[in-house]
Amino acid sequence: MTNDRLAADKQPEPAAVRLAKKVKELRKLAKLSDNEVAIRAGYSRQYIASAQKVGKNLPSRELVKALDNVLDADGVLVALRAEAKDEQMRLRARLTDSPASTAPPTTPEVAPSHQVRASQDQWLEVRNAPGVRGRELTELAAWLYPESSRGPGGHVLTGPGWLLDEPVELDDVRLLWSESQHPVPSLAPVDHVLPLTDRGHRYTNYSRAVRDLVRPRLLENRLSYRLLGLDSRRGLELTFGTTSFFETFDVKQSVAHEFKSAWLAAERSVPDWDALPLRRSIGDPFDPDRLLMSPGINTLTIRRGHDGDHRFVLHERDGGKVADGGGLCHVMPAGEFQPSSVDPTDVYNDFSLWRNIMREFSEEFLGNPEHDGNSPQPIDYATEEPFRSFERFRDGGGFRLWHYGLVIEPLELGAMQLTVAVLDDLVFDELFANLVRTNDEGKIVGGNGRTDMPFSGEAIERLNPRLSASALTLLRIAWRDRTLLL
Repeated sequence: MTNDRLAADKQPEPAAVRLAKKVKELRKLAKLSDNEVAIRAGYSRQYIASAQKVGKNLPSRELVKALDNVLDADGVLVALRAEAKDEQMRLRARLTDSPASTAPPTTPEVAPSHQVRASQDQWLEVRNAPGVRGRELTELAAWLYPESSRGPGGHVLTGPGWLLDEPVELDDVRLLWSESQHPVPSLAPVDHVLPLTDRGHRYTNYSRAVRDLVRPRLLENRLSYRLLGLDSRRGLELTFGTTSFFETFDVKQSVAHEFKSAWLAAERSVPDWDALPLRRSIGDPFDPDRLLMSPGINTLTIRRGHDGDHRFVLHERDGGKVADGGGLCHVMPAGEFQPSSVDPTDVYNDFSLWRNIMREFSEEFLGNPEHDGNSPQPIDYATEEPFRSFERFRDGGGFRLWHYGLVIEPLELGAMQLTVAVLDDLVFDELFANLVRTNDEGKIVGGNGRTDMPFSGEAIERLNPRLSASALTLLRIAWRDRTLLL
């Protein structure tokens, strides 16, 4: 097993998992069958069997209490169920509690309707930043930081040890889990980047304003893995806890909105730091204690041709479907690093870069519905398709993955992981025979009727103006390291 596949061993098992295992252990110690336990407990055999399976629906308190008595558990099973319920409630609260980074409105009075319309119109004008070409604002924002903090070409930011000199295999990345409580870094007052609601009050967070005024097709709060530490002295080691998508979205979008507003006020020049109080309050963008980070995973997918005709897949995000990044071309797949649901069993089961990448391949390349954890059982990556096939080809050596470390997108100060997937052409053609040209987030960009682009220095530079900052950076360093990767 690889380090990434063993990542869950770094986490304490959820109480729901320990409960199911304990019931089975005690039943076997008592040398009782499921049917015998069912008769003594007064429940059906199916209920007894389900209590011994790891799932996301906890057995009822009454059933657990009966099992505790029958199996002479002395309250252990009852305590485990209470702990499991508490874990569920704590994680779900992350998606329902008000974000800690937003302050209450400072203008309790109700604004008249004409002020509301003017506020919302101005907010939308700044958000859409008329006249901006592609990644212009991203690269202008990078100029705020010293050259030593910029990645190759100056398109992204990267801290000490963040971007590796050469990629490591994904198996060599160590994921660590932190149970300790880490406060959410607070932002400076955000009133200046928020519009008025239709009721005349100031919005309290950016995500709510986007939901009401922009109405993207995809905008859902989900549990995400929060970066708490990075160490590259002995390979790449990343420490995570949890946050929510909206918590990080609010920070990134507020910081970006502030820059756009200041840029417009400075007549489309790089604004002074005095005009950027939110960004100034964060200070060091590479410190997880100062900046809330949930680094998504951006994967460059290369089809390795046996005849030397290597190609890669490019994706254009649709601004009408996604809340950010619309109109630019990006590597594919790309997505948030998050579990498939808020349930503790999924948080535990999905804490893996590889499993996250597999889910994104399934959704973006094959058009499968989002794996949102609605099933009562955790995803079985060993037997469910397409994950079973992904695993089989990866074990056979025809599907390799590499990790370059992390970078930060300068406009939003959004952290992201840069990875590369190299698939032999026959493997690629079998896995993605039903590759979709459009998906929930945009469309695939290809040339001459194909759904891919030639992996060449010339093609990369020709595509340069259409590429996001992170995509251009990843493509260029992958081309630099093509001998190693291919």
